[in-house]
Amino acid sequence: MTTYITTPIYYVNAQPHLGHAYTTIVADTYSRFRHLCGEDVRFQTGTDEHGEKIVEAAEKNGEAPKEYVDRISGMFRQTWPILGIEPDNYIRTTDANHIATVQKVLQQVYDKGDIYFDKYTGLYCRGCERFLTEKELVDGKCPDHQTAPQEIAEQNYFFKMSKYQQQLLDHINANEDFITPHRYRNEMLSFLSEPLEDLCISRPKSRLTWGIELPFDDNFVTYVWFDALINYLTGLGFPEDDKYNKFWPVAEHVIAKDILKPHAIFWPTMLMAMELPLYKKLHVHGYWNVDNTKMSKSIGNVVRPKELVDEYGLDTLRYFTLREMSFGLDASFSSDAIVSRKNSDLANDLGNLFSRSTAMIQKYRGGKLPAPIACEADSELIALSKQVVATYKEEMGAFRFHRALQAVWSLVGYANKYIVSNEPWALAKDENAWQRLDTVLYNLAECLRFLALLIRPVMPDTASRMATGLGLATDASILNSLALGGEWGVVPVGTVLGEAITLFPRMETAKSEEKKAGKKDCQGAKKQEAVISEDGLANFADFQKFELRVADIVVAERIKKSDRLLKLTVMAPEERIIVAGIAAHYSPEDVVGLKVIIVANLKPAKLMGVMSQGMVLAAKVSEDGGERLVLSGVQGDVPAGTRVA
Repeated sequence: MTTYITTPIYYVNAQPHLGHAYTTIVADTYSRFRHLCGEDVRFQTGTDEHGEKIVEAAEKNGEAPKEYVDRISGMFRQTWPILGIEPDNYIRTTDANHIATVQKVLQQVYDKGDIYFDKYTGLYCRGCERFLTEKELVDGKCPDHQTAPQEIAEQNYFFKMSKYQQQLLDHINANEDFITPHRYRNEMLSFLSEPLEDLCISRPKSRLTWGIELPFDDNFVTYVWFDALINYLTGLGFPEDDKYNKFWPVAEHVIAKDILKPHAIFWPTMLMAMELPLYKKLHVHGYWNVDNTKMSKSIGNVVRPKELVDEYGLDTLRYFTLREMSFGLDASFSSDAIVSRKNSDLANDLGNLFSRSTAMIQKYRGGKLPAPIACEADSELIALSKQVVATYKEEMGAFRFHRALQAVWSLVGYANKYIVSNEPWALAKDENAWQRLDTVLYNLAECLRFLALLIRPVMPDTASRMATGLGLATDASILNSLALGGEWGVVPVGTVLGEAITLFPRMETAKSEEKKAGKKDCQGAKKQEAVISEDGLANFADFQKFELRVADIVVAERIKKSDRLLKLTVMAPEERIIVAGIAAHYSPEDVVGLKVIIVANLKPAKLMGVMSQGMVLAAKVSEDGGERLVLSGVQGDVPAGTRVA
């Protein structure tokens, strides 16, 4: 099996932004997924470097066109490693082999009689760099650029696109998934219900010289779209290279909806004129808005990929874009939205599961994975794991990335509940239950291994860190193959776990930071009111000042030179250290895995050299001859970080 996945080649009249990042993350994720499926994959991206807007941008920057495109194309090339993107080929339309291929195609189509010379008067949009028809205008303006097109009369060369209208219609109707999602297929079918005009494919050198010269008339250069679309063939060494025969029949293009018409109309008819098979699929996604407003340089809300990675982390960005956008529809980016996803899905759900599970294996079995015993009670977990793999494969293959991740997170949620329902900390206290404990710990490790396998295309760095933490080689077949790794019970017994790691530290949202700042300002502006009144009763408003949260204890250890204190690592849902005076009543082994209630907003204090970030609540129970501390907790499966009200 083979896969050829491409992004558009990005127009270098502007620097890389979130929209470019998303398209390329999608293609990279799909490429990695197909690798997991055992396929031979080729992934291509690049830059589109000819046309009028390039000349304008270069002049604005005081550069020659070649100097300008070299610089901006370099920015795109440098951005992809920052986003964890690994293309197999990076193409530029100024490459000598691409220029030669374009001229060869032009000559072939011209010799066939499908290119002709004519005088034309039309409405030209400089932003689109093409002539628009009256029916494409909205209130007399280009719908994309909101400007009135300029009427131009000049002689040019035209491609007989109308000749292939019925053939294209027949192909779209016969191949339901040729354009996906189907709303864009329907849009193109509607467009093709009206007569298709021929396509102007040249620009006179009197108006533009920065382009590929027509091989049959050196007074003209090629229209930028006729040039750019051929990159998908050039990147395969068309027509001589074996890569063309191997990969072109399975070509899949990923684009944003603003370039639907060139890819769904221009490109297929060009291929028909060349007498080549059409690409297999066209995948079309929506726009990314910023705080519900379309990104625009004019209003200054363009989001740069490197800034996002620096602020939120690489895998957080990749996960957020794929989980947040329903492929094909528009989505909105905001700082609060990505921080919320990171804290909830990544830190609290996946990160907490990883920390709790590995900590208990370290604690109860010295970090060595025990042998399980088959148990009917675990059949639901095993069945779910296999079902998640099947759903994941179907949804990823259909570009429904958000649904694939929802399926994966259903396993995360079940595994967290599995810990609560089986209570490994209780099993550890019962010698007769140790075999059951071994099975529970093994199953948790196997869940984590499943998750590391499934998130690898989306979050490759996190998957590798999880593998290392589980003591598995990052290149192990059970972590790099859905066929081998999609089976239950393949992680080797006796595997020694690596060092404990935190996958995703929590972040504060902008709103919570503002709220905290406001509280501090208020406290600084007025005298603090007494928490307890003279009658010994607290006002409800005073009580609300205390932030009580549910916390999971994941690690516990004694503090040297203290008989009273334990150092607790808790998730609430972020990881924090709390020093608790409970050592006389609880051993470290007793408390790992417990859900307790903490005061989360106490000022940090250093105790025996350890900075404590909160307080664990406990009840004092009177006993003969003294008192005993009993840690406070909650009943049921309450997620770490839940506010106690």
